Amino acid sequence: MVKQSNNRLNSVAAFEALRKSIIAKRNPSQTCLVVCGGTGCLALGAADVITAFKQEIEKGRLESKVSLRVTGCPGFCERGPLVVVKPENILYQQVRGEDAAEIVSATVKGSIVDRLLYVDPDTGKKTTYESDVPFYKKQKRLLLGNNSNIAPTLIEDYLAIGGYAALAKALSSMTPEAVIEEVKKAGLRGRGGGGFPTGTKWETCRNTEGDTRYIICNCDEGDPGAFMDRSLMEGNPHSVLEGMVIGAYAIGGHQGYIYVRNEYPLAVKNAHIAIEQAEKLGLLGKNILGSGFDFSVKISRGGGAFVCGESTALMASLEGKVGEPRAKYVHTSEKGLWEQPTNLNNVETWANVPLIIKNGADWYGKIGSQGSKGTKIFSLVGKINNTGLIEVPMGVALKDIIYGIGGGIPEGKKFKAVQTGGPSGGCIPESLLNLPVDFDELDKAGSMMGSGGMIIMDENTCMVDIAKYFVNFLEGESCGKCLPCREGLKRMSQILTDITEGRGKEGDIELLERLSATLIDTSLCALGSTAPNPVLTTLRYFRDEYEAHIKDKRCPAGVCKALVTYSIDEEKCPGCGLCVKACPSEAITDMGKKKPVVLDQEKCIKCGACYDVCKLGAIIRK
Repeated sequence: MVKQSNNRLNSVAAFEALRKSIIAKRNPSQTCLVVCGGTGCLALGAADVITAFKQEIEKGRLESKVSLRVTGCPGFCERGPLVVVKPENILYQQVRGEDAAEIVSATVKGSIVDRLLYVDPDTGKKTTYESDVPFYKKQKRLLLGNNSNIAPTLIEDYLAIGGYAALAKALSSMTPEAVIEEVKKAGLRGRGGGGFPTGTKWETCRNTEGDTRYIICNCDEGDPGAFMDRSLMEGNPHSVLEGMVIGAYAIGGHQGYIYVRNEYPLAVKNAHIAIEQAEKLGLLGKNILGSGFDFSVKISRGGGAFVCGESTALMASLEGKVGEPRAKYVHTSEKGLWEQPTNLNNVETWANVPLIIKNGADWYGKIGSQGSKGTKIFSLVGKINNTGLIEVPMGVALKDIIYGIGGGIPEGKKFKAVQTGGPSGGCIPESLLNLPVDFDELDKAGSMMGSGGMIIMDENTCMVDIAKYFVNFLEGESCGKCLPCREGLKRMSQILTDITEGRGKEGDIELLERLSATLIDTSLCALGSTAPNPVLTTLRYFRDEYEAHIKDKRCPAGVCKALVTYSIDEEKCPGCGLCVKACPSEAITDMGKKKPVVLDQEKCIKCGACYDVCKLGAIIRK
């Protein structure tokens, strides 16, 4: 930590002098071992890797030659723990603590640990440099890219890469109105799901009469499989804070809140540290950079309720009330927290603001599609080879994400659908793989951008079962305040359960469609009005699967146990016994060498274990 960090900066000139002094003390050509310290890599053993590196550097007295930096998530979670040797940007993947000595030794000698390089599963070719790995090569990482360049707990790292320069520019040379106009001109839309124009929301909040204006950062990410906001808050909290201060200056607010899930302890910790550091330097608090503008930020932890991701429910929770939404005939930008004008944006939206102010709206407007500017972070999960976080320009085709970045479907299976936008999003089929991914095009397809969840499904996925899963999730997360959502989701769940368990009947599909229309038209908040999306899109694109379940009492994907039967093809069965060992209910009997096994239907629990281990096609699933 530099000495100046204990002194509040009282001018932009002092701020620039501090930045120059930090950069002057750094050697960009010095070797640095960058280790991902995000939640995903920590779960895979990154803490052992970090400890081992520290020990090796100390043991070899290499502090002057090799430094160690623990960063946030760089995105390639599938291959963690990740280590990058800078400045060469050599990427090592699936690193273990016992690999540290070899990596340090090779780094000092200028050689490469070949066995830890990324191997392309299609070509078998090893890739040395991070930028050449297909997963990274086809992205545009305006936000995520900096996660690898800074230690999130060191404000000096953020300052060294240009951090808070946008804030200094806004406070010293732009009026609040000019900041809002720049954000409007850039075309930034909210990344939390709705896609509302950010600058317009700011302008409304600024122009509304009120005693106080509040600024809120929504980090209550609750979508299954989504971790975009968590990774930004863990890896680069200062970018979020800088965006919030700029927004507060533009709107005229002096108090901010970061509402973060209690299940995100590392994000909470790093945000606390960032706030303390920014306050010490005078980048938060009273008279920021001598401008006369005051703004402070507090952290509030959410209790894990999915509905609190909705703006009015979140604000109710902040006030200490039950997290329930209210009708939006009065917008929160006019009457929100404690009945005062309130501006709420999510983590990713705030992190985009410094980029726009620093580089200009014209620069930002060249990225993305006509109606959706900039980049978007997605969590790519499910039946995909390369799971993790990706950042791509708005408007990129689905197929480029799934096959170009995601590496396609595991085990050579066929792609079936992708669910975008979280549990309230829709399922998009293979026929729409050329669909550009932006707010408007996803909406036309019956889905939504949401916060950025992207769940990939293969040929073995039952779309009726998928619809049931998301409806059940939303039923459990509904606050129950309004009848359409509370009772409508319960009834939809009952119908979908009946269909998947063989009790479906004629008229169920039409009833689901009528219930969906009711929820869309009459629900109090977006949880209820968007909840039918998984049902409506699976009906729209996979109606034949619903009909097979109802009319034929058959699950085409072989997922719904009540509609599946397993049998033995005696001509193909060599009596190897693999299925006998795999069966948890002892329903399969080994009849001896080279004799087909026997399956007892009464004992069979239809788990599919036998089907999964048999590579000869001797297990028949109908």
